[in-house]
Amino acid sequence: MTAAPLILASASPRRKALLEQIGVIPDKIIAADIDETPLKAELPRDYVLRLAREKAALVAAANPDARVLGADTTVACGRRILPKAEDEKTARDCLALLSGRSHRVYTGVALVTPDGSIRTRIVETRVKVRRLDAAGVQEYIDSKEWDGKAGGYAIQGLFAKHIASIIGSHPNVMGLPLYEVANLLAGADIRADASQ
Repeated sequence: MTAAPLILASASPRRKALLEQIGVIPDKIIAADIDETPLKAELPRDYVLRLAREKAALVAAANPDARVLGADTTVACGRRILPKAEDEKTARDCLALLSGRSHRVYTGVALVTPDGSIRTRIVETRVKVRRLDAAGVQEYIDSKEWDGKAGGYAIQGLFAKHIASIIGSHPNVMGLPLYEVANLLAGADIRADASQ
């Protein structure tokens, strides 16, 4: 009997690359189009878990014979969920908020299997950003790396030189906590070191 295919419910090239880093190649990639607006007073942990579950469930409903992995990552200052930077003003606002302080990056992961069960994880990483001067902010704005990124930055690019410390999973800040995902997949008989 052939194993159920694995679908990544995310169009993020970074998540696909991170999975490939641990030897997991999704059979399909299907982006889940859901409303990502936070609910009133929703905490960051609850927010990422809800979105990960909704993404996985939506794709699984149309692909009931597959195993579907959904994920969502957000940057939070205290209880405040920072937006994805879709324009320069939002990016500048995020950078001003992050400058010289610690924040948390949360990723929710959900795996739906053909029997309808859903396994979830939430991973938190603490990130400290050095104080940014005007020149540093402008350089990053000019790079355009912030475009579409939660909290207005991508740790794997130019912004890495502004990161003073990280406590927790580094790949979590890029969008997928690999240790936890590998264990989650292994629990559903998806081995990173074996072909599917």
